[in-house]
Amino acid sequence: MADVHPSAIVYEGTVLGEGVRVLEHAVVGKQPSLGAKSTARREPLPPAKIGDGTVISTGAIVFAGSTIGANCIVGDQSCIRERVELADDCVLGRGSLIENDTTVGTGTRIQAEAYITAYSTLEEDVFIAPCVVTTNDNFMGRTERRKELMKGPTIRRSARVGGGAILCPGIEVGEEAFVGAGAVVTKDVPPRTLVVGSPARVLRDVADNELRENGG
Repeated sequence: MADVHPSAIVYEGTVLGEGVRVLEHAVVGKQPSLGAKSTARREPLPPAKIGDGTVISTGAIVFAGSTIGANCIVGDQSCIRERVELADDCVLGRGSLIENDTTVGTGTRIQAEAYITAYSTLEEDVFIAPCVVTTNDNFMGRTERRKELMKGPTIRRSARVGGGAILCPGIEVGEEAFVGAGAVVTKDVPPRTLVVGSPARVLRDVADNELRENGG
């Protein structure tokens, strides 16, 4: 049975798994309100689904149409928009935001105040440090052409992105890659590579003892 605080709002139809906790002033199953020029899809959304053992923390918002896996932590004042798939054992830090139509793999950790833009893909065991910013629109809202090209980054398995880094639209961060703090990533990052700077450039390979396959 789920435990829902009296001050929380859980919209009708929302599916709460066994042992789910919805804490003070959280909102689950909210329908979106879209601007007239929003590129997000507008079809009716199914109810939100929250997996067993997940905690929706104080002031967090989970929109309708999203699926949250088991044993996740959705941190205080964080937000998960519509049509997001968050797999099992993920952590979403305080004040962070996952925009619509994004997929997040098992065991991924997204730290405080990070911004994951719409149409992004994060594979399993990714680490996103605080205040990371991802982007999906090279035209920043101008021209109709942007709609066919809009795409967030793809961050492959076990990649790490350091604090305050900025990822430009459509780039790919390779498996086990490491993006240094404050880097501005304007092009793809090869697997198992450390990049730093603005624009980001290759510094060296990721150390063998930091790779998951070697117990890192």
